[in-house]
Amino acid sequence: MSQLETAMALLMKTFDTYAAGEGSKETLSKAETKTLLEKELPSLLKAAKNPGEVDKLLKGLDFDGDSEVDFTEFVVLVAALTCACHNRACKK
Repeated sequence: MSQLETAMALLMKTFDTYAAGEGSKETLSKAETKTLLEKELPSLLKAAKNPGEVDKLLKGLDFDGDSEVDFTEFVVLVAALTCACHNRACKK
């Protein structure tokens, strides 16, 4: 597989691993999302100045308001964070 195909496969596997924890295997609950962020994006949580920011981020991920994060919402988060990191790296 190419690097991009590998990256896509890792995104799918990561989502599926955390979504399998409780409830629907097609979505992440709030607890599953928080665990994913803590384990897979620890620097993101460390950068948050207070716990309210993390809760705000979790609510912001739930575009359709169903109190769960589906794969599309997850990919939007990863894409947005990737763009932010890329923009930051380009400015250095």
